[in-house]
Amino acid sequence: MASHDEKSHAVEQENAPPSTAKDTILAQQAAEAEHALTFAAAIRKYPKAVIWSVLLSTCIIMEGYDIVLMSSFFAQPSFSKRFGDYDPGTDSYQISASWQNGLSNAVSVGTIVGAFANGYFTHKFGYRKVLLASLALIVAFIFISFFAPNLAVLLVGEFLCGIPWGVFATMAPAYASEVCPMALRGYLTVYVNLCWALGQLISAGVQAGFSNNDTEWSYRVPFAIQWAWPVPLFIVLWLAPESPWYYVRREMYPEAERSLARLSSANENHKQTLAMMVHTNDLEQSITSGTSYSDCFRGIDRYRTEIACMAFAAQPFCGSAMGGTPTYFFVQAGLPTSISFQMSVGGLGIASVGTIISWFLMTRFGRRTLYLWGLGLLTLILLLVGFISVGAPDSTAGNYAQASMMLLWLLVYYMTVGPICYAIISEVSSTRLRNKTVCLSRIAYYIAQIICNVVNPYMLNPTAGNWRGKTGFFWGAWAFLFMVWTWFRLPETKDKTYEELDILFARHVKAREFSLYRVDAYAEGEESLMKRK
Repeated sequence: MASHDEKSHAVEQENAPPSTAKDTILAQQAAEAEHALTFAAAIRKYPKAVIWSVLLSTCIIMEGYDIVLMSSFFAQPSFSKRFGDYDPGTDSYQISASWQNGLSNAVSVGTIVGAFANGYFTHKFGYRKVLLASLALIVAFIFISFFAPNLAVLLVGEFLCGIPWGVFATMAPAYASEVCPMALRGYLTVYVNLCWALGQLISAGVQAGFSNNDTEWSYRVPFAIQWAWPVPLFIVLWLAPESPWYYVRREMYPEAERSLARLSSANENHKQTLAMMVHTNDLEQSITSGTSYSDCFRGIDRYRTEIACMAFAAQPFCGSAMGGTPTYFFVQAGLPTSISFQMSVGGLGIASVGTIISWFLMTRFGRRTLYLWGLGLLTLILLLVGFISVGAPDSTAGNYAQASMMLLWLLVYYMTVGPICYAIISEVSSTRLRNKTVCLSRIAYYIAQIICNVVNPYMLNPTAGNWRGKTGFFWGAWAFLFMVWTWFRLPETKDKTYEELDILFARHVKAREFSLYRVDAYAEGEESLMKRK
């Protein structure tokens, strides 16, 4: 019989990283293999990682669906008649700007709560358990919105639904970046945005189908359709593997290796990959050992958090408050309601295509270049919308010209700023603080969205500012300011492993020079960072 001390020693040996896992040579081999891995080879070696990442990201469809749903309801005559007030000036029923703000921001406040909670609970319990709990909650919360008798109850329902949506929105890019190799990292983090666009497209299509329906079912059925996702996703994702990085951070190395085996093909050398992960974790611990929210604002991690938060906050401010949910803008620009819904469907279809195009552009040009040029083009388009509104404020041709420019805005946005942001936030954060940094960046997005949702209705609503297309001047100015920030502060993260990015940030390399350096994470001293000639 083994003694108690022998048993304890055996348990310690099992949970300690094996000598090969800490072997620098194995870790270096894994890093070299990462750089040599092509897209096609990565698909062959990590098919299960791709499948699980895609399935988890599908949860984002629900948030994208609801974002368009609520703003589209404001242009839905039956919804406005049921919950709004009669406006003699337009001879129609309107939801007041204050209630539009309340309903839109209730979701955003809920998502802030969900995103913040996700950063805490995922670190404690892992991705899988938190995801399954959130899917169960969303099924219950949809009942409140579906049966809401008035705007106050609907607001409560939207707030509660926002909590699990905040979890989905922050979990998907973090999980995708942790289960896939570098060759697939950008594609699968950007796929999150495609799910968002698909959710918006489905929502716009449903709304277009009910645009001429004047009964209560024109807005209740769209709410009910939200039940189509959580139950099947819960059943499938019950089988999902936990992120191996979660186990490495908790020093559960045997579990990390088993998770790697579930994510890759059978003939992969999992000990090499585990060694690289342990080496990265040890490197980050030598820079900063903390894993709390406050650690995201200390030392070099403060700059990394700034990048993630600003990259996400730019999305609402570069015009998505006006063009991201275009139905209401089209109506206020002077287009008929039925045509506005149809153009919205077409625009969001363009958005889905734009996200797919971004995969190819991202591989060719990288993150920084695409994000910078995207903001520049969006600035130009928004200013053109404003000038058209000034030059032809009440003409049919002017109205359709503004609508066409906003469709172009959707295409450019979903080719650049919209999807590339997900790759940026997943790559600039350290692995030990990734989940919390992604959560903080999403919270920054939601706060920016609340600000924009407060301002935008007062500019567009005919009972308030009634600026119509001249709103483009306001958002164009903000897009330009974020473009200036991007030039000075956003680094290029393409083709860099996480430990290489750690070294670039730790050495305080300028954002504009990240792509100019060759990094060897296993070299000593100055040789680890060499500027290309």
